[in-house]
Order: sequence, then C-alpha cells, then structure tokens
Amino acid sequence: MADAAALNNMGGAAPEREWRTIGLVGTAHAGSHFYQLVMPSLFVYWASDFGLDFAKLGLLMAVFFVISCIGQIAVGFVVDRIGPRPVLWAGTGLFVVAALVLAGAGGYGTLMLAAIIGGIGNSVFHPADFSILNHRVSPNRLGHAFSTHNLTGTLGWAFAPIYVVGLAQLFGWRVAVLCVALLMALILVSLIWGKDALHVAGTRDQTVAVKSGGQDKFATPAQAHAASAPVGVMATLQKLLSSPALWGAFLFFICATIALSAVQNYTIPLMGDIYGMTAVAAGTVLSGYMVGQIVGMIAGGFLVNATAKTEYVIFMSLIAAAAMFALLASGLVPLVFAAMTMIAAGFFAGLSAPSRDMLIRKVTPKQSVGSVYGLVYSGLDVGSALGPVIFGLMLDAGLRSGPWVGAAVAFIIAALLAHQIGRGSRNPTAGRYAQA
Repeated sequence: MADAAALNNMGGAAPEREWRTIGLVGTAHAGSHFYQLVMPSLFVYWASDFGLDFAKLGLLMAVFFVISCIGQIAVGFVVDRIGPRPVLWAGTGLFVVAALVLAGAGGYGTLMLAAIIGGIGNSVFHPADFSILNHRVSPNRLGHAFSTHNLTGTLGWAFAPIYVVGLAQLFGWRVAVLCVALLMALILVSLIWGKDALHVAGTRDQTVAVKSGGQDKFATPAQAHAASAPVGVMATLQKLLSSPALWGAFLFFICATIALSAVQNYTIPLMGDIYGMTAVAAGTVLSGYMVGQIVGMIAGGFLVNATAKTEYVIFMSLIAAAAMFALLASGLVPLVFAAMTMIAAGFFAGLSAPSRDMLIRKVTPKQSVGSVYGLVYSGLDVGSALGPVIFGLMLDAGLRSGPWVGAAVAFIIAALLAHQIGRGSRNPTAGRYAQA
C-alpha cells in the first residue's frame, strides 16, 4: 500500500493511462518474441537456397541467444542510467535493421550478421519492459501488467510461423522478411507515438533534476536523493552479484526455459514416437499447450493479486506441470487424454508466470530495476541455448522420453528455487537487497 500511496503522490497515471503503458510494453514484447522465431521459420528455405546443413542453421540461433544473454546484462545498467524508453526504441529499430539485412542476404556470413544484430536488439526488452512496468503501473495493477506481458510474448511466438511461412510460401522468403521489417517498423512507430506513456527517468535525468532544484515526477524522494550521489556500475554489479536471491532467480529462469525448450522443440516428434500421432495432430497438441498457457497466464494475473506469497503459487503450479510431463513421458496416458494432459501442463506453466515476475520484483533493489531484470532474465537466453542441445543428445542416445522427463525435472528444480527465493525475500537479512 505504501508503494501505491507513493505513486499517487507522484501524480501517477489514471487506470486508462496505465493500461496504455501496459499495452505499448506488451506490443513491444510481442514483437521481440515474434522476431525470435523469424529465422527458425526460414531454415528450410535457407537450407535449399544456400546449401546449409541444420548444424550451421542452428548455430545462427545459438549466436542470437548468446549475444542476447550478454547484451541483457549490459543493457540493464544502461536502462538504469538513461531510462528504458530510448533503449526500447533502439532494440525495436535493430530488429528492423536485422530484417533488412536478412532480406538482402547472399550467404551464411550475412545471415550470421543478421543474427548478431537481432541478438543485440532482443537483449533490450526485459530490462526496459520491466523497468517501465515497475515504475509506471500501480501495485494493485501489476499482476495484470505482468500477465499481459507474458500473454503478448506468447502470442508473438504463435503468430510468427504463420506470418513468416505464409508469406514465404506466397511471395518468397525475401519478401516475407521485408514484411517482417515493415511490421517491426510499425511497432517502433507506435512506441514513439506513445512516448509519454513509456517515460521513466534514468539516473542521468534524476541527477539533472536534482542539480537544477527540481524533481522528475516519476522519481521517488529516495531516487532523487540517490541521484545526488550516483553509484558506479561496478559497485552496483558487485552488490547484485552478492545476493543469493538474485542468483536463485537467474537459475530459476534457466530451468524454466529449459523445460519450455523441451515443449517447443520436441513435442511433435515425441507425440509421434510415443503416442503414434501424425505430425498434423502433434502440431495441434503443441498449439493446445500454447492455448493452455495463455489461459493460465490470464488466470495468473488475477491470482497474483490475491496472495502476497507468490512463491507458493509458483511452487504448486510448476509441480503440477511437472506431474503432467511425467505422465506423458511414461506413455501410460490413453491417447484420447494425451492432448488434454499437454493442455493442462501449459495451463499450470502459464499460471505461474505473473507470480514469477512479481516474485522477482520483491527481491529487486529500488535503484536497480533495469540491472536486476537484465541479469536475472538473461537466464532465459541461457536456457534457450542449452535446452535443445541437452534434449537432442538424449534423443540421439535413445532416451525417447528424455525431453519430457527433463522438462519435469527442470520444473521441479525451478519450483524449489522459487520457494527458496520467496523465503529469502521475507528474511530481513536475505531481503536487504530488495529494500536497498
């Protein structure tokens, strides 16, 4: 309640203005997730046109996510220094540039250059998005904001293959990529048009306000005081890296994303191998998982406002999701119920997402929102890079249920980590970083 009162004292946005902020941030997040699947959607075309094997094509995405991982950590500090809005614009603009480079690609080197540019662009969204949401949305609406953020990202994933492959089939892959550049440009225009709803003062702006005798309307008194004696990047990094809660959150995201990679990359072949489904039917099951996840995210947005102990919601949801994957891996689920089990797994995974983001907020130092989210959410990129390799090796070794078993184990570890983070956030000693 203290946070809500502080926001009101700062002249916080009315509900409709907060929803405008949420909508704009969600649009940017959808664009980032959309772009993550642009290159994989074109692998078949590039294999044919450039004579590339799938190892080289897979390396493109490995480079994309490694660059994004490293970039997120650096971008977090930039967000805290200059504010998230220009960083968000830059990331979206880099997607436009990367798509234009792809459209003119003449070989593997150009594709790799586009992967590097796209990875840099992808690195900005979590630090910038969560900095904007945490500063501009009142606490009683944050659960819905986090739910919307997760929902739009999932919709971006779902839309990308349809958009890219559909256009490539009709007009060729180069035209499809040009249409991607156009879509990213439209998102950038919307973010610039809605600039007032995205403004959050960075350390530089706060320092200027303090020196001039003023105060930015989005800066708290504590932020204004801190701005008069700004903390160096290395000192901030040292402080953050000494927090067990933030390391636990980083590992949590690695585990959660490893589990997701099992679903995204291996559900179709596993449904065919274990349950004898056709590729079309298995693809429908994968879509069912995504639908279940979306419904879970919407429900989770309401649930996160109903209890302060978000770690319990995460724990129970992920344990339930792990149980669903264990059942599927056993091969004992009747075929008629296999799809329903996968949908239930998606629902429970989605249910945990808004509570997950709220839990990270609890252990985030007030002056380092961008830095923390950059560090912690880089675990998503690590998991995205590790998961497909680990589960691919399992399948090559003959462990046909390996990806689903791995997903269950990863969700259980993530659940335990969330529980431990939650306990630490209520411990006065362990939670000292959240109050900094």
